[in-house]
Amino acid sequence: MNIANHHLEGADCIESPNQGGPYAPGALDTIIIHFTAGANAESAIDTLCNVEREVSAHLVVARNGTVSQLLPFNIIGWHAGHSKWGEREGFNQYSIGIEIDNAGELEERDGCYESWFGRAYPPEEVVHGVHRHQTRESHWHRYTPEQLRVVEAICAALIETYPIEHILGHEEIAPDRKVDPGPAFPLDQMRARLLNTATADAGPDKATVKAKRLNIRAEPNGQAERQAGHLLQGTEVEVLEEKDGWCRVKVELEGWVSKRYVERS
Repeated sequence: MNIANHHLEGADCIESPNQGGPYAPGALDTIIIHFTAGANAESAIDTLCNVEREVSAHLVVARNGTVSQLLPFNIIGWHAGHSKWGEREGFNQYSIGIEIDNAGELEERDGCYESWFGRAYPPEEVVHGVHRHQTRESHWHRYTPEQLRVVEAICAALIETYPIEHILGHEEIAPDRKVDPGPAFPLDQMRARLLNTATADAGPDKATVKAKRLNIRAEPNGQAERQAGHLLQGTEVEVLEEKDGWCRVKVELEGWVSKRYVERS
């Protein structure tokens, strides 16, 4: 994919009136990944272009991988809302927002899985996983292979064109109110590939237990069998693997712990 004059070549251009002007010099360094939590890409675009809604994003990626661009990449969008990560607040002024057509979290009903807006999805369109901010397994609308491929290609093009240093989920900058893109999206793996945040020779990945007592489980879910013993606050562990909001760790014993209760070194 190529970017020219702050537009993604091949994208359908539909300009949103909801925009905040140019970024300050040197401010743009982040990509924020969202899901739309709606019925389809068209309804998301309508919302993001509705002046009364006061929201917007730079791109919308449909289920078939088609991309619509609503704002040029040098103009601030209104997608992050109240947000904080590290010492930085207000991520609209630092980031490009990518919305992916996806229904988000689903409720299980009679063998199918239902969205908040009432649409039912068959089991093959559902991912079961533990969100990075939750401890129990829940149900999530599956992203299509086309979406995953296109979003990663877009991020690669943005990194090539702009001084991007971070790829974050909305859930990471607004953890008290947002859950997107959720465990169905391979965010950790994608940013490791694109930003080289994980290398084979980097040595053991360490983390420190934050909870007072942390159970170790045989599998990465809250209902799995507990392993013998538990970890105390301050214990340093080696992280062997991440999966669906859990870390497989090694200390004197090995098992799965909830990711939210360990702090990476």
